[in-house]
Amino acid sequence: MAATHGWSAAKAFKAYSWGEEDQATIAACAADVLRVFPKQAGTESLLNATLAIQFERRLQKPVHLVAGTLSVDGVPVRGDRMPFDGASVFAAAEPAWPGHLWVMVGPHVVDAAIFRSANSPDCPPALARHVHSVFGSDKALYADQWRRSRRLGLEYEPQYVLSADDVTRLMAAAYRLMTERGQ
Repeated sequence: MAATHGWSAAKAFKAYSWGEEDQATIAACAADVLRVFPKQAGTESLLNATLAIQFERRLQKPVHLVAGTLSVDGVPVRGDRMPFDGASVFAAAEPAWPGHLWVMVGPHVVDAAIFRSANSPDCPPALARHVHSVFGSDKALYADQWRRSRRLGLEYEPQYVLSADDVTRLMAAAYRLMTERGQ
């Protein structure tokens, strides 16, 4: 975090703890986004980018979109733990990248992509099984402290914190997806 966004952003990120009001705002914002975001396989990164933008607008708290590897019980299911040049990957309007994006609100993970992915035909079987067995098939948003996610068998392994420009490019792609759907 400090390497890409500076020490003051890293301190604010680490010091933040959400209260009931912030949790309610996150839940309401996620419900609004999930209601309008297309249920189309392969758009999970754009979904989490949209959530990040909306959380940032509504919360006025440290919100970051993070790229990395998602593992289930220690086995990568999205991404491969290999180093990559995030600035180059996310310079593309719609990056072709096999990893996972999630939202960090301070030290808390917020992720709707795992549920959308688990219900799509191209989901890695280990991820689909895990999500359905741990959370059920009727959930839409995972939100918890990052360090506690391992207790549920999920490991969010950060490799790159997206810049504002990176997120803007993803949001532009998400906007195109949502407006094409409406036509």
